Amino acid sequence: MVDRGASAPSLPDDWPAHPDPILALNRMGTFDWDLDTGAFHMDAQAHEVFDLRPEEYDGNPMTLAIRVPPVEGYRLDGVVSQAMKDGSENYGAYFRIRCRDGTMRWTHTQGYIRRDETGRPRRIVGVVRDATEELAESEERRQQAADDEARRRQTSVVQLTTAALAHARTIQDVIDILKDTHGLTHLGAKSLVMGLVEAGRIRLVAEGPSGSFVPGTLVTRIDEQYPMSEVVRTLSPRFIESPEEFAERYPILWPHITDLHITSAAYMPLIAQAKPIGAIGLLYSDRRGFSTEDRNVLVALGSSIAQSLQRAMLYEQEKDLATGLQQAMLPRTIPSVPGADVAVRYRSASLGRDIGGDWYDLIPLPGGRVGAVIGDVQGHDTHAAAVMGQLRIVLRAYAAEGHTPATVMARASVFLHELDTDRFATCLYAEADLSTGVVQVVRAGHIDPLIREPGGACRRVSVEGGLPLGLSAEFGQLEYPVGTIELDSDHTLLLCTDGLVEQPGTDLDDGMQTLTALIAGGPEDVRDLADRLIDVAEARGGDDDVALLLLRRRVLDAPQAGGRLQQHVAPGDPEALTAARHMIRAAVRAWGAADRADEIELVADELITNALMHTEGSAVVTLRVLAGPERRLRVEVEDSSSALPRRREAGESGVSGRGLLLVDLLTDVWGVEARGGGKAVWSEFIVQERP
Repeated sequence: MVDRGASAPSLPDDWPAHPDPILALNRMGTFDWDLDTGAFHMDAQAHEVFDLRPEEYDGNPMTLAIRVPPVEGYRLDGVVSQAMKDGSENYGAYFRIRCRDGTMRWTHTQGYIRRDETGRPRRIVGVVRDATEELAESEERRQQAADDEARRRQTSVVQLTTAALAHARTIQDVIDILKDTHGLTHLGAKSLVMGLVEAGRIRLVAEGPSGSFVPGTLVTRIDEQYPMSEVVRTLSPRFIESPEEFAERYPILWPHITDLHITSAAYMPLIAQAKPIGAIGLLYSDRRGFSTEDRNVLVALGSSIAQSLQRAMLYEQEKDLATGLQQAMLPRTIPSVPGADVAVRYRSASLGRDIGGDWYDLIPLPGGRVGAVIGDVQGHDTHAAAVMGQLRIVLRAYAAEGHTPATVMARASVFLHELDTDRFATCLYAEADLSTGVVQVVRAGHIDPLIREPGGACRRVSVEGGLPLGLSAEFGQLEYPVGTIELDSDHTLLLCTDGLVEQPGTDLDDGMQTLTALIAGGPEDVRDLADRLIDVAEARGGDDDVALLLLRRRVLDAPQAGGRLQQHVAPGDPEALTAARHMIRAAVRAWGAADRADEIELVADELITNALMHTEGSAVVTLRVLAGPERRLRVEVEDSSSALPRRREAGESGVSGRGLLLVDLLTDVWGVEARGGGKAVWSEFIVQERP
């Protein structure tokens, strides 16, 4: 040990003839080394420091070798030589001497180098003292500082581990954090094992690193002679301080872990709410024994791990419960629909027990039609899922009763408004006639549908919509406009909830453009396309559920009889009338009746106009294909008035009165049927068989 920077005492020229009494008082011996003659003079106190009697020392520095070991002597000579060489005025050094009884003790010397006018060293004077107590105190302080630093490091590891565990959601998250190098390695452990209590047994859930697994310990009984079983039974930690103790206390386990060279181990019970939920063991290969501070730190770590594990277990239980509830509310199976390929997918957000009210449904309807539903109830909780389940049921019931799409949506809104809930829901209902490809769409605050063409082109279909379900009934705005889409063969209709569209930092339009591009570049098969979209949503994450329904129309080889379409037309709603005309035109062309298209459109328009003009309510237009000896297309216009239509003479200058005359002239057969409190006027047209 070298102390070359220490300042030398100011010494008189005739020193040591007049030694400083303060030096003697502090038990410091003095020496005077004449470099020209080599004489090394020491006073009586210096003799005591070197444990020499006066008669044992002859003034020759080489004689000190009986007390200064060679290694220490070489090091001390090097310090002195270097100080003289580099022009230093003083030097200092710690070195060990061997006392008369053979024990070693530390000594400190400090010398002052006197030079002549040329700078040549001529004399060294200085002091020497016993430094054993000083260094012992210094070593004690150093050890204390090291111990304090070790405790701070262990405490820091516990704090860092606890902070990391605060973000753990699942049991696997907890395991990964503990096995991370910042956890296991910083604790000084070579290996870790952890088990959870399940049905009176301990199931091993973590072991690491590889090589620490013991066969037969995957599931063990609590009453077996294993350390984890013991700490669970007793609810007390076990600290094993030597291999011998390990082998004696746990003879079943020890032979299987001898290759790990374990020198000590610490096992802690994991206790939450006064109940053992598991145990954790830390195995060490470079330490023996545990101080009180070590034990306290490890017990604190076990408590932190137990709390995190309990949170993770509750999270997984609630997640399973929520997922089970959500799946119970969704359709168990999607029916096979002739003329269509259908794929549905659902992805739940990672929010613990908080689940959304997203849903999808596919409803087979008479006449080769099918209803497709997508919706989202406000909120992310079990209440939202419960409301979703009720809405799905009533929508299916209203559609199966034969109501028009607009009526289905309006009644569902009234139902939700009358429920004991403050939730609303967005929804889109699409009723498709797969034989014609005509799709009637009603939108209640939901995002627009998309259509993908063969080859990949994809477009967003803008559909005028109404208020979300529940709100439209509350504000008395139950008239939902109906949009008509033509779905050609091999075209795919895509309905989804906003969880697939919305992304942080982007608006809805940007999200729809991104989704459109993604669909365009996707596979042709609807199942593969649905998988890809859900994979993208999964990779993106997010806090919202995703529901997805894809319907791809396929034209059947054999013509299907019984095709049916409906359209609701309200009084004073020119857009609904336009939509009805568009539906009729598309259906006539799709059903292979183009040769009579003008006649059918004219008659249908006349019947609709009569219903709106001569009744106080709205009209429901129905088109259907009738099978039989002759293929017929039937147009029905239903209203709420029981008054039967009658033919009138228009006169030469009359502007009305010719409606039924036109109907009679252009149709093959027509008539009137009573429908509840109202009636339906119908016309039938013989059309050619569809090629």
